[in-house]
Amino acid sequence: MESTRNKLIQLLADNSEQYISGQLLSEELEISRSAIWKHMKELEKDGYQIEGKSNKGYRIISYPDKLSENTIRWGLDTDWIGKSIVHKESTTSTQHIAHDEARNGASHGTIIIADEQTNGKGRMNRSWFSSKGKGMWLSMILRPRISPQQAPQLTLLTATVLADVLHAYCHVTPLIKWPNDILLNNKKTAGILTEMQAEQDIINYIVIGIGLNVNQSESELPEEIRHKATSLFIETEKEHSIKGLIQEILVAFEKAYDQFIKNGFPDVKRKWESYGFKIGEEITIKTLRDHFQATFLGIEEDGALRIKRMDGSTEKLYSAEIDWFDDNENHAII
Repeated sequence: MESTRNKLIQLLADNSEQYISGQLLSEELEISRSAIWKHMKELEKDGYQIEGKSNKGYRIISYPDKLSENTIRWGLDTDWIGKSIVHKESTTSTQHIAHDEARNGASHGTIIIADEQTNGKGRMNRSWFSSKGKGMWLSMILRPRISPQQAPQLTLLTATVLADVLHAYCHVTPLIKWPNDILLNNKKTAGILTEMQAEQDIINYIVIGIGLNVNQSESELPEEIRHKATSLFIETEKEHSIKGLIQEILVAFEKAYDQFIKNGFPDVKRKWESYGFKIGEEITIKTLRDHFQATFLGIEEDGALRIKRMDGSTEKLYSAEIDWFDDNENHAII
């Protein structure tokens, strides 16, 4: 059914400047003309505007901006990502569905997208406010042939993809706060959550979740996070197409991922550091044994934080509490 509808959309799109007859559609799709009519009605429910005229046939007048498997797939110019899409109007978390789909054999590049999450989450099991129709709540299932130790590099890669797309598509200036937050004007607009199911040296699958605040106004953000969260609408004073952002991100991610698999992490590292928040500046670090200030130098090849202490010695950190903003409300535990 889904494949037939996709072929129908493609045929209509290929003939968008003219009508295509019901008889020709019936022959191309090998279904009855009454089945064609039923498909047209389903597409209209999805938001497509389709014109039908006797003795002429059908043509698409306009495409919907709403999210669905069809609308996301239409116009998505990728080789492998997004070829399988699961869309939910509302769900607890796209991560939950992605894990279920992955355990049931979902293919590499499967996408789970939701209009709303009722129990969205970020790193450290923190909650993520996921308002209906106002943001991008998406998870990707990947089955990379890399070692489990390399998995954190995919979080950093995803952050660079988001930064690139937001800069080019929305004309904003993003920064990446290590390892997984996208900031606009020092406020969080996107977060990334990477989860993995692996054995000792084999990755069974990775799920990368992305939460992106798109069209929320300031009053639509919970009061308790307004001082540290923002959206593309707040920063640009205009609404953005969530469907368009999803497609841009998927296209950019596929290209960056393929290059990463081929060339390794060095290119990702350079790109990440070009967006790195507070690189070259002092941050406050607290570990189990120490509390000190250091200069943030960048990231290591394995994705760890690289710092320089006041005595000039350098080291890398895998676990610490970092105060990025010199206040008590904006610290990150790594």
